[in-house]
Amino acid sequence: MNRKHFLSSFIAAASILPAFKTFANITESERSSFEIPPYLKQGDVIGITSPAGFITVEQVQPSILQMENWGFKIKIGSTIGKRDFTYGGTDEERLSDFQNMLDDPNIKAIMCARGGYGFVRIIDRLDFSAFKKNPKWIIGFSDITVLHCHLAKNYGIASIHSKMCNSFPNDWTKAEPIQIETILSIKNALLGEQMGYIAPVNPNNRIGKVEEILTGGNLSIIETLAGSDSDLDTKNKILFIEDTGEYLYSIDRMLWNLKRNGKLKNLKGLLIGGFKIKPDDAGEEFGKNIYEIVMEKIAEYKYPVAFDFPVGHQRNNFALKCGVKHVLNVSESGTTLHSI
Repeated sequence: MNRKHFLSSFIAAASILPAFKTFANITESERSSFEIPPYLKQGDVIGITSPAGFITVEQVQPSILQMENWGFKIKIGSTIGKRDFTYGGTDEERLSDFQNMLDDPNIKAIMCARGGYGFVRIIDRLDFSAFKKNPKWIIGFSDITVLHCHLAKNYGIASIHSKMCNSFPNDWTKAEPIQIETILSIKNALLGEQMGYIAPVNPNNRIGKVEEILTGGNLSIIETLAGSDSDLDTKNKILFIEDTGEYLYSIDRMLWNLKRNGKLKNLKGLLIGGFKIKPDDAGEEFGKNIYEIVMEKIAEYKYPVAFDFPVGHQRNNFALKCGVKHVLNVSESGTTLHSI
């Protein structure tokens, strides 16, 4: 299916808060805008660390070469090349490396090398004091949804949901156009360039147009964070979700949990990205497809809904700025999303 990357406008808006409240104790749903970290410029340093799964030095080389080609300098974290079973080093090693990246004033953005599993094991021990004073862009998806949600709930600081080091092509000249385009969307996001996306018509879409803050990530991560210090507040937000390797019944269960927690009730819009679904076991067919599962949970609500949005564990996984206001327009001719 065809997807087009197009330009739109971005305006970083700031709101004035009541004198009797500080930004830290205002709930996420009360925020009319998030803090936008400074955009990068030529010569700025991007740190690469692996707070979840392990990755080799060789595997991050294509991303290093490409980001250097964009004009950035790269600092490789101590977890790159380390391995503790499935993790990129022990909990202590991953915690220390990520903390150093947060605290280093010379690092202007942090790219997580890959997802996997492990960020939830260290998130509560990270000290964001220096980061709050000097925010920087943090980049990643999948397991890194833990961090996107944590930043949204506790600090109101924007972040970038996108591909990571393990998705950069080994040979840029032989890469497919969609792979190049999605990787370039990371560069565009970091530089603060105007950006937006289009998704094709889907008969299950619900038409509507809204303007609000974008938030979201991996469905299973969002669901498991419910009730924790990283619980994502979706009220008055445009929510996007994606997942991979789940059975249909598992997706159904997770969405019921979101509904029962009120996370689907007061949305401004809903984007359904890629869902790589495990086939049902023989004789245990679930009986509903992804469209029926989603629409059943939100039948009583009226906000716009769009399927097949280009985000998720797939080639067409574009960079999205969590915490930034976007205009979502779901129409009879397709879906558009652009930051403002």
